[in-house]
Amino acid sequence: MNGTNMSNLILDRLASDLPGLTPEARKIATYVLENPLDVGVSTVREIAKAAQVKPNTVVRMARQFGFSGYEDFRAPFRDAIRNGAADFPDRARWLQDVRKSNDLGGLYAEMVRDTLRNLEETFAGISAEQLKEAAAAIWNSRNVFVLGVGVHNSNARNFTYLASTGMVQIQAIPKPGSTPVDDLAWADERDVLIAITCKPYRTEVVEAVKIARAQNMKLVCLSDSPASPILREAHHGFVVSVDTPQFFPSSTSIIAVLETLLSFVIAESSEEIVNRVETFHQRRHQLGMYYEEH
Repeated sequence: MNGTNMSNLILDRLASDLPGLTPEARKIATYVLENPLDVGVSTVREIAKAAQVKPNTVVRMARQFGFSGYEDFRAPFRDAIRNGAADFPDRARWLQDVRKSNDLGGLYAEMVRDTLRNLEETFAGISAEQLKEAAAAIWNSRNVFVLGVGVHNSNARNFTYLASTGMVQIQAIPKPGSTPVDDLAWADERDVLIAITCKPYRTEVVEAVKIARAQNMKLVCLSDSPASPILREAHHGFVVSVDTPQFFPSSTSIIAVLETLLSFVIAESSEEIVNRVETFHQRRHQLGMYYEEH
């Protein structure tokens, strides 16, 4: 087995065992999950400092997962190449400095690079089978609730808008004047919650996911780390890459995964959604909602 496959197996086990680790071991496991490429090029002291734990905590965690020590643990990661993304402590100020220097070509190149890499990294970690299973849960549900707040509210509403051309029982939450938990008050095992949040994770989304799980809803969750609190609850979880030189997380890969998921829902539904979409747009043409040259 090559180093890449072995490191992926380690990451998978870290993610699955994360809830059962001690708080200190969870810190280092979370750091490794979110920064796997740093493991192969960092000493035990560097990793411990970055994760804000003691070096012996790192060693104990490595031994807990069957390795003789940290050096043995990091061996599969050594061949990984750092992705090279710049880390700007104050990205908003850096963007202003770039503008003042008229060096927008470099910014443009970084935006293109990060956008493409986000898509590649995201879809490299998602299989068609995962999408198919999530799509089947969505199509076979009674109601679908799509939850996003902040920047992700528009992502949730965009998905809901597109899906509503062929699906009847789908709604974005929170509704105006409401809260996510109130919107889920009467949901149960017949319903699905699609939830989106990235670091720093929004409390109302995390709490809504926990409540939905307690109500036996099916959970489809998108987040930016395998250590995300909503992915730990998910029946169908998707890790999305959201890196950008901007001061806000990129939505590119989130939108791409949601659009792909919707295409799988359409495929799962056979002809039913297709017929609904055709009827929907025929109605718009009949009502003159589309501009046409005369």
